Amino acid sequence: MAQVKWTLDPMHSEITFKVKHLMISTVTGQFRKFNVVAETAGDDFSQPGHVEATIDVSSIDTNNEQRDGHLKSDDFFGASNHNQIVFKGNKLDVNGDEGKLHGELTIKGVTKPVVLNVEVGGVVVDPYGQTKAGFTVTGKVSRKEFGLTWNAVTEAGNVVVGDDIKFTAEIQLIKQAA
Repeated sequence: MAQVKWTLDPMHSEITFKVKHLMISTVTGQFRKFNVVAETAGDDFSQPGHVEATIDVSSIDTNNEQRDGHLKSDDFFGASNHNQIVFKGNKLDVNGDEGKLHGELTIKGVTKPVVLNVEVGGVVVDPYGQTKAGFTVTGKVSRKEFGLTWNAVTEAGNVVVGDDIKFTAEIQLIKQAA
């Protein structure tokens, strides 16, 4: 069976994240620049091969320029030395339209194994003749496990930034011609 390459459709994809602030509310942000490539053994994802996502840390956007600058600083991502977040998937277990994507996530030079939840949207041919595949990928990671340890404590004893980062990636891929 021939290897099929898939590339990101950036116009129909997004990566967002949520983190607790002061432990009483949630801040939402997104990464504006990222890429995903995949290879499969065939025209669908029943026999996946390699999946790799790269995220440009400097494209972080929380709708607050000052906070974004702090997140890019060495207190958090250290974007000047660690400008990419990288996920390398090595196994996809799918049962119907749900699955688990296993791989390694690298943030700020620290690599850890992760298992992400995948909702398979399906594979279709769009009105322009392009074959597209859609996925919703969700997960949760501990920012401290990746060296993003900055925090402060309020007078009441609450931490400013929660440890758990929840993220959602809405990904649409385009099948490349052989």
